[in-house]
Amino acid sequence: VSEDDSNMEDYPTEIHDYLAAFEKSLGSVDEMLKTMMSVSRSELLQKVDPLEQAKLDLVSAYTLNSMFWVYLATQGINPKEHPVKQELERIRTYMNKVKEITDKKKAARLDKGAASRFVKNALWEPNAEKEHTSKAPAKGKKRQ
Repeated sequence: VSEDDSNMEDYPTEIHDYLAAFEKSLGSVDEMLKTMMSVSRSELLQKVDPLEQAKLDLVSAYTLNSMFWVYLATQGINPKEHPVKQELERIRTYMNKVKEITDKKKAARLDKGAASRFVKNALWEPNAEKEHTSKAPAKGKKRQ
């Protein structure tokens, strides 16, 4: 009897696919963490602007707290009744604030000069129309 066979007997076969997917996800998280840890934090922060720094800090804090949430669940502790839930909500609030700032930066800016010229040229002026109609036939006549 191999070690895999004895492990198969320890849990119901119905959850085998879930455990395999979980193991694959853990591998992905491990690879991402190795990538993040390969660059020093100070070196990374020097390369990004303050808004990107805030995003990086928030994602890191959220990830760590999420992993702690999973840890609590694996220990049989209800994470919904643990202070980690409030911490995740607090981080989510700040993530939404950063998203609002990012969205405001992406929003189209109003060029007041261009807008006033556009409106001015789009408005109907009765004097301009009389001048326009009186000049139009003169321009269209041929000289003889």
